[in-house]
Amino acid sequence: MHIKEEIDTPLPHHVGKITSSVRNNYAKYIIEGEYANTIFKVEETSGDVYAFERLDREKKAEYELTALIIDRRNNQSLEPPSKFIIKVYDINDNVPVFVQKVFNGSVPEMSPVGTSVTKVTAVDADDPTVTGHATVTYQVIKGDEYFTVDDSGVISTTRADLDREHQSTYEIIVKAKDAPGSSGDSSTATVIITLTDINDNFPVFKHPSFHFKVPENISVGGEVGRVKVEDVDEPQHRNTKYSFVRGDYRDTFEIVANPFTNEGIIRPKKPLDFEKVAEYKFDIEATDPTVDLRYFKSGGSRSISTVTIEVTDVDEPPVFTKLPYEFKVRENDPEIRTLGSVWAHDPDAAKRKIRFIRRRASPNGDYVRVSDTGIIQLPKPLDREFSSSYNITVAAQEILEDGRLSDRESHAQVHVIVTDENDNAPELVYPEEPRVCENAAPGKVIIRISATDKDETSPRGFFKYSLATEDSNFSLVENYDNTANITVKYGQFNRELAKIHYLPVIISDNGDPELSSTNTLVISVCKCNEKGNFTFCEERAKQVGVSIQALVAIFICIFTIIIIALLILLRKRHKKDLSGLGRNVAEIHEQLVTYDEEGGGEMDTTSYDVSVLNSVRKNGIKPEAAPSPYAQVQKPPGNMTSGAGEMEMMIEVKKDEADNDRDLLPYDTLHIYGYEGAESIAESLSSLASGSSDSDIDYDFLNDWGPRFKMLAELYGSEPNEDFVY
Repeated sequence: MHIKEEIDTPLPHHVGKITSSVRNNYAKYIIEGEYANTIFKVEETSGDVYAFERLDREKKAEYELTALIIDRRNNQSLEPPSKFIIKVYDINDNVPVFVQKVFNGSVPEMSPVGTSVTKVTAVDADDPTVTGHATVTYQVIKGDEYFTVDDSGVISTTRADLDREHQSTYEIIVKAKDAPGSSGDSSTATVIITLTDINDNFPVFKHPSFHFKVPENISVGGEVGRVKVEDVDEPQHRNTKYSFVRGDYRDTFEIVANPFTNEGIIRPKKPLDFEKVAEYKFDIEATDPTVDLRYFKSGGSRSISTVTIEVTDVDEPPVFTKLPYEFKVRENDPEIRTLGSVWAHDPDAAKRKIRFIRRRASPNGDYVRVSDTGIIQLPKPLDREFSSSYNITVAAQEILEDGRLSDRESHAQVHVIVTDENDNAPELVYPEEPRVCENAAPGKVIIRISATDKDETSPRGFFKYSLATEDSNFSLVENYDNTANITVKYGQFNRELAKIHYLPVIISDNGDPELSSTNTLVISVCKCNEKGNFTFCEERAKQVGVSIQALVAIFICIFTIIIIALLILLRKRHKKDLSGLGRNVAEIHEQLVTYDEEGGGEMDTTSYDVSVLNSVRKNGIKPEAAPSPYAQVQKPPGNMTSGAGEMEMMIEVKKDEADNDRDLLPYDTLHIYGYEGAESIAESLSSLASGSSDSDIDYDFLNDWGPRFKMLAELYGSEPNEDFVY
């Protein structure tokens, strides 16, 4: 079945008719499938199919349905189901629509007419199989004086003078509509076209002249200043080249273009000197060799500007007249003390005097000196074997008007080459331990020896080797290549007579004067097998050497130990002398003696004799060594009340204790005697005695002694049985 999409067709719209070969009055037509009984319905008795909605081909172009014929009485199928398709015919009812609202394109400036810019696309939803329904045509309705568009949507230029520097972007409007002759509506889109740059303009200086000031001490390659040009092209097309036009200073300055800013950087190629040239003036040119002359519009192909460089004066350091300085001297020459001199001058107009100072030396040490006036001197002869060359750095400083030295200084290298003198005899290069079989045949090579010399190799030939004596079983054969062979002379060594032979070898150097040395080879005689292989050799005693530096260190250590021991002995002797000093004169030392005792009152008149105290002589006693203040002296038997009494006894005991302590130096001594007088009624007040005493003395009598004993009376009178610590 077919049906044309209609916009204004009344509904329902007849689509077609279902036919059947069955003739039955009870036949019933039914349709099934997508949109059956919704969009499409069938008349049950006649089989006519109707559309109850307007169809749009652009939404759905065809519908597939199934037709059934049944008996309405029992719903039995009268014919097999039959499928049919309803196709919707297209009508030109859609307007072409652009795929995007804004298009972008670009084209190089100054492009020829017809150069393609970009392409636009519009889509018509109508059936393209129907002629004229989906055909789209394009038209530029704004900007058609610069661009055009063909039927395929390609936009191209219509002029060859599109200049980016005049106008860089264009905005045009393109219309899309159906094929010619159609009266349908149309749609539009905006196209933004950008002109890309080409190198079609030359650079132009921004100023007709440039003026720069620069100090004369600017470094070579430093920046003096920058000249600027204007180039209307894009940065990637700015390739300015700078050059000198007038002025003979191409060897003094150079102009280099900065690739990022297109500026011309002026740099000095050699040092500037205010005293020689105070101002430079020259013309420079700016051009671009990559400009496409086919599109060059107008103006000159180059731009010229004048550059003035003013050099300012600065205080420059001294300038050496010769660099570097080199002197030669013979080694060990005691007569040479002055090698030459260095010289520097003040390049400024002040022309100050110069003072020279040595800064660095290699090797480090006082080998080469320089005077204030620049004279190179040797304090002592130089040794080439220590160093073949001596280098120093000499600084030159200006002497200011006030006598001070300027902070600015310049440096020069001074090289002293030491020429060689033949002052070292050659020495044997000791090889591995030489050995020989006791049954070695005559002519057997024992070892090849060589020598070394600290001096330079003599130009007159090699070392000469010889034996100090011919009275041996060895011979020496020269190889004439600075080596010699030690061979067996007679053969058959006797190990019973000598297991080790000492062979003196004389080596001379052919120098001027000729120097020689005698070196001893120690050759062991070994037992060998039939093949000549060593089977047994005596072990040599290994020499153990001690360097001079090690010996000096050992002697210093021994000397230090001896000095320390002497100091300790002197200190001990001094202590002993001090401990033996007597005190025979009372005025030398005053002795402070404290007696921690209490007098016995009026009755205690014979406790001690004061004259005994004046006769006390003691050596130094530590206070810590004194007895405890609570220690008691045992009472002597009997009632000693005559003469010195018991106090004399106590003092004698203390003297004996002090006399027996001889370890300390003498000093003022404090002695504490915890002892009560014998005639005291109160006896000892020490808690050491009272704590263990069984005494039943009544201490109430203390109340009668007055206020001074009130506290003691309260303590002993109230609780006589408790210990009391005094």
